[in-house]
Amino acid sequence: MTQYDHDLFVIGAGSGGVRAARMSAGYGAKVAIAEESRYGGTCVIRGCVPKKLMVYASQFSDHFEDARGYGWTVPKPSFDWSVLKQRRDAEIDRLEGIYGRMLDGSGVTRFDQHARLTGPNAVTLRDGTEITAKTILIATGGRPSTPPFAGIEHTITSDDIFDLETQPKSIVCIGGGYISLEFACIFHGLGTHVTVSNRSPVLRGFDGDVQAHLMQELEAKGLDFRIGVNVEKITASDGLKHVTYTDGTTVSAEAILVATGRDPHTRGLGLEDAGVETGKGGAIAVDDHSRTNIPSIYAIGDVTDRVQLTPVAIREGMAFAATVFDDTPTSPDHDLIATAIFTQPEIGTIGMTEAEAREEHDVAIFRSTFRPMLATLAGREERTMMKIVVDKASDRVLGVHVVGHHSGEMIQCAAIAVKMGATKADFDRTMAVHPTSAEELVTMRSPVDDD
Repeated sequence: MTQYDHDLFVIGAGSGGVRAARMSAGYGAKVAIAEESRYGGTCVIRGCVPKKLMVYASQFSDHFEDARGYGWTVPKPSFDWSVLKQRRDAEIDRLEGIYGRMLDGSGVTRFDQHARLTGPNAVTLRDGTEITAKTILIATGGRPSTPPFAGIEHTITSDDIFDLETQPKSIVCIGGGYISLEFACIFHGLGTHVTVSNRSPVLRGFDGDVQAHLMQELEAKGLDFRIGVNVEKITASDGLKHVTYTDGTTVSAEAILVATGRDPHTRGLGLEDAGVETGKGGAIAVDDHSRTNIPSIYAIGDVTDRVQLTPVAIREGMAFAATVFDDTPTSPDHDLIATAIFTQPEIGTIGMTEAEAREEHDVAIFRSTFRPMLATLAGREERTMMKIVVDKASDRVLGVHVVGHHSGEMIQCAAIAVKMGATKADFDRTMAVHPTSAEELVTMRSPVDDD
């Protein structure tokens, strides 16, 4: 019988890799993990967590303004980027330390350096050390894609945002996905002049009413949009960056954020040496149990480009550990995954869009837009939008879409009902919690398109 140094070697210590390592160790496996950057991965170090902290910071500009409508006397507020950066970075350092201690407490051996595959059961560290393992798990996540714009060197990515020492007074956010829009809202709330440009409508793939409502709200807030334009080149002069579009127009700003998507982080992993198959964009091809074409090698998370969400990577890591080390074959369930987008206003969504549902079902659409109570005394004209997509034949709720305050919190609860197969009648017989915005989800009675 072949003797290996470890039962499991994990490449990548993000949320998915750490969870898989800890659970596998808990099942009795001898586990090692390698991380070339920082423990916690994209989510903890340069994604969800620091971004959400910046979302909170950017919301206070509205809070200060709203307070006056409720009787508060608020001195003219000022914002200090350096204070936010210092406190945010300290929190990320604290969380990274927790990840390291959790691994140590689980008995996982850590290697703080790059690792690459050198065979189906072997990896080589940057310092030349070769380590063997019965099973290898790749969990290296994703990285920002960099389109081949002329002058791309004058831009920054979402990873670079957290390293900015000073706040730009103006920024162009290139891209129409959730990353671009979230940072656009963050910078706008902090006082930066923001321009968003994209070659197609924003939030491609989301429900049409969600797209339209968000655009209406963001334009009302004062964000500038350039939709339907392609970038021709980016230049720099006089302390500014200049984006020239194919229609001949130019927008100038202190910073240019390119957020046009993320690619699987497979570069330098030695996949070819080990014979691991990849698909579109370099994503590692896996089966329902996250196994590659090489029986001893598995992959989870964004590097497989199945669903690029942290909770999905964590669940895939748990399923992997149960499958390989607890003799409990488990497939991660990628159906009906709730999503929150921390734009301002926030978006929460679960299930089918109206367009998707109409391709397969005869549907009824329940939709409501209203001014939330918070906005009344504050004098804001913002509106919340809620939408429920229902299959007429079965009355089953196929999708729920919310745009407004606390949508992420709402959609987590709604997702349980949708996942369980709740019907519109189930929603209707649920007593409302009053006064809340969420009560609208159970009080919409008449479909807007009922034939």
